[in-house]
Amino acid sequence: MNMKFFSVLIVAAFLVALPCHGSEYQVFPLQMKTGSNEQYSTQVSCTSWRLGVEANNLIKWKTVPAACQEYVADYLLGDQYRSDSKTVCREAYFYAKTLNITARDVFVFDIDDTTLSNLQYFANHGFGVEAHNATAFKIWVSFGEAFALPETLVLYNKLVGLGIKVVFITERPVDLKDVTISNLKEVGFHTWEKFIARDPAIYSGKLSNAFKTSERKKLVAEGYRIVGNIGDQWSDIVGEKKGFRTFKLPNPLYYD
Repeated sequence: MNMKFFSVLIVAAFLVALPCHGSEYQVFPLQMKTGSNEQYSTQVSCTSWRLGVEANNLIKWKTVPAACQEYVADYLLGDQYRSDSKTVCREAYFYAKTLNITARDVFVFDIDDTTLSNLQYFANHGFGVEAHNATAFKIWVSFGEAFALPETLVLYNKLVGLGIKVVFITERPVDLKDVTISNLKEVGFHTWEKFIARDPAIYSGKLSNAFKTSERKKLVAEGYRIVGNIGDQWSDIVGEKKGFRTFKLPNPLYYD
């Protein structure tokens, strides 16, 4: 074989083998992930399920799918949960640093699984697979043994250091206010502008979103400027007067 012709063949083969447009990856047409006859599969992908939860595409769900119990436990007890929380809190701090702070600026914090972690309670109750038991949960809260979410505590301290006042708005009822305040102080949250618990006499039968929106509107009416709002549930951060920016922490344990 002519050596010149052979060299041309080698070069041509090399060029054909190169990915298109200089990319190091070659992507083939995507196929729809469905069951038979292009019907959606009923099989649960726990990673996709959690994404749907955090993006608020899955709503009004009651329990974690039984098939995802181990996945949720591994996520919450592993590094990814902490990393996800750190990313959210870091972005909240970076945003806060850009503000021109005034004496009436407040940052709203939720309590349960935003500030105080109920992970031990849920570890004792199937990591969200068991249906919510309001009585059992209230007993847990009354012990005042929840620990701080470390990333949230760091954010809290940094915001206070910037001169931003903190307002806690919690679904916990007023009869648990004292134990919650004691728990907060014990784990490192020592100062705040306001602590607002849910009063059943006023908000009986009202959704969480309605309660929190109403209390935020009161804050604004009192002359406060809500510069930020952080919570683990979408109901914490939607509605009127939600704040200039909102930050959603991860929580695949329950929907409120």
